[in-house]
Amino acid sequence: MAKKKPAIDFEKGLAALEKLVETLEGEMPLEDALRAYEEGVRLHAALAALLDESEKRLKTLACAEADA
Repeated sequence: MAKKKPAIDFEKGLAALEKLVETLEGEMPLEDALRAYEEGVRLHAALAALLDESEKRLKTLACAEADA
């Protein structure tokens, strides 16, 4: 079975999230700040999902190694 490619690359997503945080720390109109915050929430959710999946894979590998 082919592995599904993640919708987002972790490193690129993290860099984008960090850039959004820097942007939000500055002065900007309220609507722009809300849009940036919403995008940050989406990025955070996507990155958290990638981390959860990675943790599951690591646990699977650790169990397989322990059983070997």
